[in-house]
Amino acid sequence: MQDNQPNILFFLTDQHRFDWLGSNPEVPVRTPNIERLEKQGVRFDNALCPAPLCAPSRACLASGYQYERAGVPHNAVDFPENQTTYYQLLRDEGNYHVMGCGKFDLHKSTPKWGTDGQRCLSEWGFSAGTDNAGKWDAVISGAEEPQDPYMAFLHRNGLAETHVADMRRRRDEGAFRATFPTPLPPEAYCDNWIAQKGLSLLSDAPSGSPWHLVVNFAGPHDPLDVTEEMHGWYRDPDVDFPEPTKAGDELTPDEHADARRNYAAMIENIDNWIGKYLEVLEERNERQETIVVFSSDHGEMLGDHGEWRKRSPYHPSVAIPLVIDDPRMRPQEPSDALVGLHDLFATFLQQANVSIPDDTDSRSLVDILRGKKESHRKHIRTALGNWEAVFDGRYKFVRGYDDLSQDTDGVLLDTLNGEKQDVSNTHPDIKQHLKEVCDSGRQL
Repeated sequence: MQDNQPNILFFLTDQHRFDWLGSNPEVPVRTPNIERLEKQGVRFDNALCPAPLCAPSRACLASGYQYERAGVPHNAVDFPENQTTYYQLLRDEGNYHVMGCGKFDLHKSTPKWGTDGQRCLSEWGFSAGTDNAGKWDAVISGAEEPQDPYMAFLHRNGLAETHVADMRRRRDEGAFRATFPTPLPPEAYCDNWIAQKGLSLLSDAPSGSPWHLVVNFAGPHDPLDVTEEMHGWYRDPDVDFPEPTKAGDELTPDEHADARRNYAAMIENIDNWIGKYLEVLEERNERQETIVVFSSDHGEMLGDHGEWRKRSPYHPSVAIPLVIDDPRMRPQEPSDALVGLHDLFATFLQQANVSIPDDTDSRSLVDILRGKKESHRKHIRTALGNWEAVFDGRYKFVRGYDDLSQDTDGVLLDTLNGEKQDVSNTHPDIKQHLKEVCDSGRQL
């Protein structure tokens, strides 16, 4: 392996909000392995997704484009054929062995993954991997006959009927109200199954070539299914989490608390797997030549502002965790630079010594990792459907979101006070400036 072509191990979760990390003293979730990466690398505290929805956000990551240019406006549109991905560039120009497992979500409108999970992988740029459905898609498509490898695994082991019944119960009772444990054994729990797939890929990777592995965890996406052991992690004794900001009345306070305990357990389980991967890298004598990255495709409202899941411009929905540990570089203090998930496109290519396409919207973070600069962008944009937002590091201009503003004048939110009200009248100059940035149509 060449020194200028390190391995890349990328953990991408689904629906992990930015502030649910152990390094945040206000949220008692346990993530010691992610914290190890933070101390050895850089944690980015102002990272946003290009769009708070699975398929659009992952399309932006793969293509390096902003939301409007990536060609996937919502979950019912597949990743465009013949659109170049960074996976392809790593494989074809960098001679990387490119691997991936878990929920890719690049063809949600045609949910036929194949029971081997191979459909589209080669076209996207992978040398080896397994693409499986997300939690709900797997059950919807494969209750009777599996359409993806995870449900095929459950069918083979006589667990499909049990899992389908459990998921339907959660749907009927409410995905965030149903916090009871899954009847599945630990080895059949989806994130555990995905993690094992990734370890198998790593074990089978050819020697002598740089590799890239993305592990696309299904959690902490709803429903809040956890194993029997995980269910007790924040209940014996009960751990109290911050109450939602401007909570609605859909759930009682006790139900909110239980939902947050399960959400934390799902995150801790992923963190445990990160620790196991780091141990494997040490055993393979590859830790010092492997860049490790942790992030998520979007956040989770978790009851804030009376909302759940994602799709909204509020920070719990659009802000994401992002940690990059490159052992070749000295640790840096947490960065407040404005960055986007799609910036990993250019970052990975530069780290792999592969040319970055001229027309990309992605900007490499390598100079921040090296400590050569602190700022990255003056503003960062996120959008979905009819709404768009521009963020300057504290204030966020939003327009087109029905629950906030249906007119072109938009609203101004202050992230330091929980985005609780429109502060346009208090800061008219800031609002006007961000509105002009939004009006310009520039790719930020």
